[in-house]
Amino acid sequence: MNMSGKKIFAKLIFVLYIIAVAALCFMHLDNIPSVSTDIFGIPTDKAVHFLMFFPFPLLALAAFGRLTKKPWHSLVFVLIVFFVGCILAMATEIGQGFTTYRTADPDDFRADGIALAISSVIALIIDLRKQFGK
Repeated sequence: MNMSGKKIFAKLIFVLYIIAVAALCFMHLDNIPSVSTDIFGIPTDKAVHFLMFFPFPLLALAAFGRLTKKPWHSLVFVLIVFFVGCILAMATEIGQGFTTYRTADPDDFRADGIALAISSVIALIIDLRKQFGK
């Protein structure tokens, strides 16, 4: 697959990921089987939120990170991606508050933000290593 094909594929995966996040955040989940209420003492829904938003910076880097030629470009890119991810996470929580079957939970947003922060640092490290050839 040539570079153009890889860019298109990465962008397609990113769009499909955003659609999946929206679907998971707004689906009516009353009919799914019950799962454990916690995983290693962490509420299951917080772990799901963490896992749901963790890929966002990494997929954004794969889809749009080709413009980062200098370390400061990488830092600005990752900061923008982090803030866009936080806006998306906040929007999903606010949107859930308007439904009759879901609730807006600040702790869900906190789990989203922690995932975005950790993944953004990883994306920054990956991009910087790419620039320095290591």
